[in-house]
Amino acid sequence: MFEEPQMNLFEPVAACSPAARLAPCGITLRETPCRSLLNRADISDYSFNCYTGCLHGCAYCYARFMQRFHPHDEPWGQFVDVKINAPTVLAKQLRHLPPGSVFACSACDGWQSIEQHYQLTRRCCQLLLAAGFALNVLTKSDLVLRDLDIFTGRPVTLGVTIAIPDENLASLWEPAASPVSARLHILKEARKAGLRTTLMFAPLLPHISDTPDSLLRLFQLAKDAHVDCIITDALNPRPRVWPSVQHLLQTHRPDLLPLYSDMLFHPARRKQYLADLDRRIAHAAAQTHLTDRLA
Repeated sequence: MFEEPQMNLFEPVAACSPAARLAPCGITLRETPCRSLLNRADISDYSFNCYTGCLHGCAYCYARFMQRFHPHDEPWGQFVDVKINAPTVLAKQLRHLPPGSVFACSACDGWQSIEQHYQLTRRCCQLLLAAGFALNVLTKSDLVLRDLDIFTGRPVTLGVTIAIPDENLASLWEPAASPVSARLHILKEARKAGLRTTLMFAPLLPHISDTPDSLLRLFQLAKDAHVDCIITDALNPRPRVWPSVQHLLQTHRPDLLPLYSDMLFHPARRKQYLADLDRRIAHAAAQTHLTDRLA
């Protein structure tokens, strides 16, 4: 377990030193104030993000769309804006909002590595739980284990995302996320803490993690982890995602470029692909006796 120093929830954490503000790999960190934090959402009643940008650098990350609203010179994955006043702003919002379920987090990983210093996601989760809100946590970072102390005994569902079961391929597509084995360990520890757990297979990548063998392997991981819920999602043509995926495929799997292009942008072929994928998912779930866990 991670140790956390005691602090006032409403006091900003001291800014990191100029040297620490620039990550070794050239990632730029900026401390920026926000005007609001908790937003209405489709996936839950609310969602929040203490950071704009994410250091995990996943090639398929849908959150790249944020660059339309918050332009940056740096590529996605090489910058993070830190909403340094997030807990103070959230505390003000909570005075006027009815409790509900909150998705943490919708456009970044709230437990990416800089959270270990800033602790903004942790402090916001504390405020939400104290105000009677429920949390639906989804992450690829084992830093979340630090916060089991505030989650245990509270209305929290802890979930992890796994797109690819193979560690080597996962590190290619998700270069700074925790290893697959570490994400499975999160589920184990969450269950030991009495929390409800979710495993999200997303996005399922054509000819990489959507094959019958890969799907069966993913569902077996879910079975071994005794998760309460399984969610699946196909790769989607979200804004700014294709250039990133295209670049990775050109470098490592150019043979798959035509297939991905068809699946994403040819309506009839995409419809057929999604129908076939649904059948493969259903078969893998049936083989592992997990059909009732599929969301």
